[in-house]
Amino acid sequence: MTATTAWLATVAATDEAPLTAADKRAVVEQLARTLEANYVFPDKARTIAATLHRHLDAGDYDGASDRGKLASALTDDLVEASNDLHFAVGVDPAWVADYVARQDPARVAALREEERRSEAGRNFGFAGLRYLEGNIAYVDLTHFADPELGYDAAAAAMRFIENGDAVIYDLRYNNGGHLEMAQLLASQLFRGDKDQELFDYYYNLDGRRVERGQWVLPALPAKRLTGKPVYVLTGSTSFSAAEWFAYTLKKLGRATLVGERTAGGAHPVDRKPVGTDFFLQVPIGQIRDPIDRGDFEGQGVAPDHPVASADALAVAHRLALADLVKADPARRADTDWLAPDLAARPQPSAAALKAIAGRYEGRRIDLVDGKLLYTWRDRFRLTLEPLGGDLLAVEGVRDFRFRIVRKGGKVGALERIDRDGTTQSYARLD
Repeated sequence: MTATTAWLATVAATDEAPLTAADKRAVVEQLARTLEANYVFPDKARTIAATLHRHLDAGDYDGASDRGKLASALTDDLVEASNDLHFAVGVDPAWVADYVARQDPARVAALREEERRSEAGRNFGFAGLRYLEGNIAYVDLTHFADPELGYDAAAAAMRFIENGDAVIYDLRYNNGGHLEMAQLLASQLFRGDKDQELFDYYYNLDGRRVERGQWVLPALPAKRLTGKPVYVLTGSTSFSAAEWFAYTLKKLGRATLVGERTAGGAHPVDRKPVGTDFFLQVPIGQIRDPIDRGDFEGQGVAPDHPVASADALAVAHRLALADLVKADPARRADTDWLAPDLAARPQPSAAALKAIAGRYEGRRIDLVDGKLLYTWRDRFRLTLEPLGGDLLAVEGVRDFRFRIVRKGGKVGALERIDRDGTTQSYARLD
C-alpha cells in the first residue's frame, strides 16, 4: 500500500483534440463514480462529487481546453473540497491500459521489473548515509520504497547505523511511500522480545474492507538501537508514510522531532482509472496511531523543537550532542569543540533580501528572521539560499533553482530554471 503526494502527482498532456463540453461532463461523472466507490469516507465522497458537479454546471471547467488542464483543475477542486492533499487527477492513457492489462501475468512481471529498475536508480530512497561528529548516524531518506524490492538497501543502511551513539532520520523532503518499509526501519529502534504495535489501519481492497496492524518485527538484519537517542527531521513537505514514521515514534516516546509541522496527509491511497485517459489518486483507508487511535489528517505532525526546516539538521545535531553529554559528561570537551561548527551561519544583508520578498504569480517570498521563505499553495514552504548572481537555491531541491529577473533596477519576476535548461517565469504582483 503506497502513498504519493497530490502536489507531486504526474499530470501528462496528450496530443488529442480539445475536450468538448460533453467530454468534460463524462469525465466528471466517471470521476464522481470512482470517488464514491473508493474514497475512505463514503458520506464525504458524495458531498465532494456534488461539489465537482456544481463546478461543472457553473462553467468553471470551460477554460480547460485539454486533458492536462482539466486534470489540474479537478485536482485543485478535490483538494479544496476535502482538505486532503492525497487527491490528484492525472492524464496517463498508458497507465490506464496497463491497469486493465494487469490480469496478464507477463505484463505484471514486466511492470514489477520496471519498478525495480526505477527504485534502484534512486537507491530505494536511501539518498545519504554518514556519521556526523560525535558518532551520530545520519540517514537521508527521500521516500519509503517497497521493502520487497528495497530490502537489501534497507538492511545495508540499518547495519551502517547500528554502531552510532544516536541516529538522525532526515524526512524533511520525504513524500511517503510504503508503510511496510517504515515498519522495518522503526523496528530497529525497539526491543524484539516485546510486542509493540506501530500502526493500526484499515482500507478498501476491491470492495472488501481490510483491517491490519503492523508490529515491531522480531528478527532484523542489523543490531537494534534500543535506548539510543533518536531524532527525526520534519518539514512542510514531509508527507504520508514519512509523517506516520515521525508521528508514531513521537507517540511512543521513542524520537524527538525537529523542524516544521508536516503536510498533514495521513490516509493510504491508491490509483484508479477514470475512463481511458485519466486516473484518480484517491485515499482508500485510514491509519491510526497505537496509543489513542488518532491521526493527523489535515493538521500535520507538530515537531518537539519547531525550527526552520533548513536549520533542523544543525539543531538536531546539537540536541544529540547535548543528550550524549548528559549520559556521559566526559564528552563535554568534544561537544564544546564542535559548537562553533554547528552555530547558525551569517545571513546576507537585509536590504538585499528585502528587495526580493514579495508576491509572484501563484506563490510568494517572505523575509522572516533574515531568511527568504518560498511558499506555494499556502501550505508548502521552503527556504531559499542566495547563490550569487541573482540565483537562489531551493532548500532540499536538486533539479531546479530560481533566478531573480530585474527590470529597470527593480525585481520584476521570479524565473524557475530547471536542470535541463527549461525555464518558467512568474511575474511579480506587488
